[in-house]
Amino acid sequence: MARLVEALNRLPGIGQRSAERIVFYLLKTPFEEVNLLSELLKEVREEVKFCKECRYFSDSETCHICEDPTRDRSILCVVEDPKDVIQMEKTGAFNGLYHVLLGNLSPLEGIGPEELQIRNLIRRVKEEKFREVILATNPDTEGEATALYLAQVLKPYEVKVSRIARGIPVGSAVEFMDPATLQRALEGRQNFD
Repeated sequence: MARLVEALNRLPGIGQRSAERIVFYLLKTPFEEVNLLSELLKEVREEVKFCKECRYFSDSETCHICEDPTRDRSILCVVEDPKDVIQMEKTGAFNGLYHVLLGNLSPLEGIGPEELQIRNLIRRVKEEKFREVILATNPDTEGEATALYLAQVLKPYEVKVSRIARGIPVGSAVEFMDPATLQRALEGRQNFD
């Protein structure tokens, strides 16, 4: 039990107490359900891989997004992680293609351009002739550095490079915003049309 608690505790978002609760739950669950969970975990790990084009999750060589003929193939959205694609898709606001970097630039952790999918991004921009590349990296230090680097790398190609907007979240109030968020909201302000 202690080894299982320790293993679950290594999962993101699962602390010691949550890991213990999961183990206790599994001990009370019928064996068939625990066995099904175990089989599903193995199956997902064995069958799900990265799409050869965009590096999103797929159970075949290319993912369902890259294969979808109804997507706008002139716009590419660059994100850090496959889970970012999931969030973008939930909005229903984007119908282009994606490119997953599989991380961000982080010199302190030894992650440079060679460790990310930047070379593949440049190849796609050259070959697929996108009219716009949207940089949707996180608004933290590493994400900003990654976006700045990508903007420079993509400059020689005839493609519009844009950055997702940043600022005050919907449903929040100005009085609760930190100064950096307010500054970005002011810098990214838009005209009323």
